[in-house]
Amino acid sequence: MVREIAYDCDVLVIGGGIVGLSTAYAITRAAPGTRVTVLEKEPGPARHQTGRNSGVIHSGIYYRPGSLKAQFAARGAAEMVKFCAEYDIAHAVTGKLIVATERDELPRLHALVQRGRENGIPVRELGAPQIEEYEPEVRGLAAIHVSTTGVCDYAAVAGHLANASGALIRYGTKAAYIDRRPDLGVAVRTDDGTVVRARVLVNCAGLHCDEIARLAGDEPNMRIVPFRGEYYTLARPDLVRGLVYPVPDPAFPFLGVHLTRGIDGSVHVGPNAVPALAREGYDWRTVRPRELGSTLAWPGSWQIARRHWRYGTGELHRSLSKAAFTRAVRRLLPAITSDDLIPTPAGVRAQAVLRDGTLVDDFLIQEGPRTVHVLNAPSPAATASLPIGREVAQRALKALAAA
Repeated sequence: MVREIAYDCDVLVIGGGIVGLSTAYAITRAAPGTRVTVLEKEPGPARHQTGRNSGVIHSGIYYRPGSLKAQFAARGAAEMVKFCAEYDIAHAVTGKLIVATERDELPRLHALVQRGRENGIPVRELGAPQIEEYEPEVRGLAAIHVSTTGVCDYAAVAGHLANASGALIRYGTKAAYIDRRPDLGVAVRTDDGTVVRARVLVNCAGLHCDEIARLAGDEPNMRIVPFRGEYYTLARPDLVRGLVYPVPDPAFPFLGVHLTRGIDGSVHVGPNAVPALAREGYDWRTVRPRELGSTLAWPGSWQIARRHWRYGTGELHRSLSKAAFTRAVRRLLPAITSDDLIPTPAGVRAQAVLRDGTLVDDFLIQEGPRTVHVLNAPSPAATASLPIGREVAQRALKALAAA
């Protein structure tokens, strides 16, 4: 006898950030009539990585050719601009400069030019005098201009995706327990004691995605190690016209302290990258012993510390010393003073780390019986959210068809 189950939905998405909402949106467009529910523990969408980043629409120039980041960022940037224009969401295509300020950065800058061309990104090489054409106050030995970079309001994008998805979105609802049975489906008990039954589960929980995977009975073979990015706003925003980046360190998947003129005209300065003492540790005062203990118990965390202690020491110094942070910014923008930097809310990057300390450098999506897990989706995931959502939706619908 086949047991009849009253499913509450076909696909249950955990996580109401931009990736989870894009996934819900893509599912209902690819397969109209599919019942989708989204569980989001916060009272509204985009409260963490989506709503706390610098708002940049990345071009895709940095990412290894053939990687998901390279494919999805370039495609996603064009789609994001079109999406914002179509739905009247604030955005601007500003272009950006990537500036070399030291001679040892010049080979890396030239390598970025080549990588951009391999990824189909239009780039223009600039000598020192030409930098002033774009940014009169910025100084450097050489630079490249990337015309397809822009900025937008990602929280507004997420809000539109939520409203247009057709999904049932339950805010203020946290997944507390998951019972996944390959022959039956997935039942999720929430923190208020209700149970949601679905045929397929999609995990887009961001900072908590590894915990959700393990609750579902899948071992992700990675852990999220949270890194806080601290920002300032510029008291004299007229010093910067658009977006200005340093040449990134190829050994570390963070882009360094940069200058970003947002859609509201303000200029964000940052972020750095320091260990967070909680998964949602937006300042040094926020410490959650269980989460910190989990991070410290993961062997990869100690491997990161051993390999990157010099880099980490510099980042910590800039976190604790405004003067040090100012000196870092002055490499790009000599006119800046400490008084120009006004503290503004920080963000936390959900960085997947393997057991051996490898920082996962690409988007990471894994599947299990009746489950799809998005396990690494930091920057440029907001830029790439529309194609990521379609990719995850395709996998979820394949699992649904097989159920």
